[in-house]
Amino acid sequence: MKHTTKILLSLTILIAWAAAAAGASFELDKVHSSVEFKVRHLAISKVSGRFDTFDVNFDFEPGKPESWRAEATIDASSVNTGNEKRDKHLRSEDFLEAAKFPTLEFVSTGVQMHDEHNGILKGDLTLHGVTLPVELELEVRGIAEFMGTTKAGFTARGKINRKDFGLTWSKTLETGGLVVGDKVEIILEIEGNQIDTKVSSRGDS
Repeated sequence: MKHTTKILLSLTILIAWAAAAAGASFELDKVHSSVEFKVRHLAISKVSGRFDTFDVNFDFEPGKPESWRAEATIDASSVNTGNEKRDKHLRSEDFLEAAKFPTLEFVSTGVQMHDEHNGILKGDLTLHGVTLPVELELEVRGIAEFMGTTKAGFTARGKINRKDFGLTWSKTLETGGLVVGDKVEIILEIEGNQIDTKVSSRGDS
């Protein structure tokens, strides 16, 4: 009997250790998150836009970046720059080809932290049917408790060259500049709710 009790106790400790080592899983708080981008226009200004429909899941445990994982899926047809004519063009074969490539996807491959709050998030980005490695500047906002829910948040920023992903459409100005710039700035503001302790999914502010 004592031997059985010791075995059960050991198994309980092992399971608890494994759960702690795995970190906590979070699902997206859509009310407090955003996926935005900026592109140079006419070589003299920048146009901002966002994707209205997306989902993010991530594993996060403070102080253990080796265990952090993140996956994101973005609906290409949800692109929104505040101008329907331009958005229709962005969904067309000239750019995203949303009908053929309905989603953008990101899967993390690792994190390299410079200090407690700042580092580099590495991952594979699939855009327009092309998958390439990217690096994003990561700012870890940390953990907070709100209305019985454990929350975690971070900001990720980076730049990609759209032509690397086969998005080559543009026109050249008489002055030599491009109507649409090649570099695209990406800005992610992500807040998540811990899955296993969440007691409310309300979008309270």
